[in-house]
Amino acid sequence: MSSAPAAGRIVVVGSLNADLVVQTAAFPKPGETVSGGDLSTGAGGKGANQAVAAGRLGGAVTLVGAVGADAHGELLRSAVADSGVDVSSVAVRDGVATGTALITVDAHGENTIVVSPGANGTLTPDDLDDAVLAGASVLGLCLEVPEPVVVDAAERARAAGLAVVLNPSPFRDSARELLPLVDVLLVNEGEAAALLGVAEDATPDALRDGLAALGVHRAVVTRGADGCVVVDGDSEPTAVPAVRVDAVDTTGAGDAFMGALLLRLADGDALLDAARFAVGVGAFAASRAGAQASYPTPAELAAFLR
Repeated sequence: MSSAPAAGRIVVVGSLNADLVVQTAAFPKPGETVSGGDLSTGAGGKGANQAVAAGRLGGAVTLVGAVGADAHGELLRSAVADSGVDVSSVAVRDGVATGTALITVDAHGENTIVVSPGANGTLTPDDLDDAVLAGASVLGLCLEVPEPVVVDAAERARAAGLAVVLNPSPFRDSARELLPLVDVLLVNEGEAAALLGVAEDATPDALRDGLAALGVHRAVVTRGADGCVVVDGDSEPTAVPAVRVDAVDTTGAGDAFMGALLLRLADGDALLDAARFAVGVGAFAASRAGAQASYPTPAELAAFLR
């Protein structure tokens, strides 16, 4: 990998979804109907969430994605722009609906999500202009957009000297093929188990060894209320404790972690320091309802951590 440009700017290539959210006491069993609360519509999508989390914390962020020429598309572009993110590379597609996520949140703050990709599925490598990568330092990727877009963006980013950070969610087996293009991998414990063939409660050493066998030497494995494990080269993996909160809604908390990690890596932090910061941001997000609506400004985060 070539030497990185001046630290600071972040590019996120990813999804934008309208989140349709309903609260319920417990998730329905197959074939069961349960009553829920009022339906709310919010701005979401993994790519947009990650960009907004970094932007709201003061990062210089450009989002590359696609929405439909509809009311949800207008809502999403406005919400992302209001967080200080450059949306000039978010295409507006005629004749296709904006991506939509159907989200159910239970009494414990856990969630289930079904995503209809919509315009996200129309994204192509041509939607990423080389000029967007010029001068940036970090690229953030997820798997809510077509895989050829992810591969192309990673290849072009590495050629331009950016660090590539991949959150392979929603997880699929083909994520393994992307690993040679990745500088930092961010996975939760379930994704790590699927990727490495280990137990979800695998020891930090087992995680490091399993990642190394796949050629991954820098990674963060998030463990919800148990914090995360940071693997950085051949050194001992480090467990980072969680910030304890009463979870209200975990929707988008992982994306908040990713956005915070991108922010600190773009600013030149070591991976461990970036992960420690991201743990606090993820906890803040889990303590509030919604995805982007739950992300902190620097002042809000400082007050929360005090």
